Amino acid sequence: MTDTAAVEILADVHRGVGRIHLNRPRALNALTTEMVVAIDRVLAGWEHTPLSAVVLASTSSKAFCAGGDIRTIREQSLAGDAEASERFFASEYRLNARIAEYPWPVVSLIDGLCMGGGLGLSVHGGFRVVTERAVLAMPETGIGFFPDVGASYFLPRLPGAIGMYLGLTGHRLDAADALYTGLATHFVPADGLAAVADALADKPGDPVDVVLNRLAGPSPVARSALAEVRGHVDRAFGAPTLGEIEKRLRRLDSKWAAGALAALESASPQSLEITHALLARGRQRTLRECLGAELALTRTTIRTPDFLEGVRAALVDKDRTPAWRQASLGGGARPA
Repeated sequence: MTDTAAVEILADVHRGVGRIHLNRPRALNALTTEMVVAIDRVLAGWEHTPLSAVVLASTSSKAFCAGGDIRTIREQSLAGDAEASERFFASEYRLNARIAEYPWPVVSLIDGLCMGGGLGLSVHGGFRVVTERAVLAMPETGIGFFPDVGASYFLPRLPGAIGMYLGLTGHRLDAADALYTGLATHFVPADGLAAVADALADKPGDPVDVVLNRLAGPSPVARSALAEVRGHVDRAFGAPTLGEIEKRLRRLDSKWAAGALAALESASPQSLEITHALLARGRQRTLRECLGAELALTRTTIRTPDFLEGVRAALVDKDRTPAWRQASLGGGARPA
């Protein structure tokens, strides 16, 4: 572990509970290769240590984890350093698989932003706690990439066509939406998060679910906004093709449909095509198969003009006006 990684990942075992804190607040905990490797090594070291739970959290209230350090991946692509990018994605996906298969309960405390790689850290664990400040999303089609970190496994397994909707549009979920979809399992108010690890340590024989339910405050909002449009989501995004999704959205002629259309029209057409095909296949694949397919796709996608342009527009120049290679849907790269 490098000195930098040791500072950006804080880990200890306290009263039988493993604690890992992401500590790169100025970058909203965007994951570097060193951070991913450090977390993986910590978890590997704890596998044979009897623990009541492992808690993943952030030292910042602004973000649990805003994703992978995609800006660095773009720089590596421009420099022709494919090996460095491969190392990042391979390390990240190996960590995702470890969390999914971990022998001890993994509890993620999601306060603030949780996007892309942040969902990869949290959703594969058994317990995902959100606060009233939580914001979850897979926004990759907006930067010329595709939902990865096992998203081709977990998105197709959400109810109805919700996963396809989230993957294609990058729609942001609040705490109520996250609980409704199942991406989150529990709600704890932000001012109660600090008590989670101690509560788990105090009752090591109690099921984690029971301990977390004791800490739950009032529901974050009365009802999920996504639940209100669930019928329309399933109708439109359950269509077999991107073209048919677009047609169904236009026929719906509602404020929600117009917003979904606008999201699709601003995304990379190449990314939409890759994502639609990837998610359609994901339902019949295991997590490790999904991660393997995603890793293969990263090798080509990060060298495409849309990825380089999308990251430039979103994270480098921040003008939010990417010039995609294709003007509209049709054609483009497809996953294996």
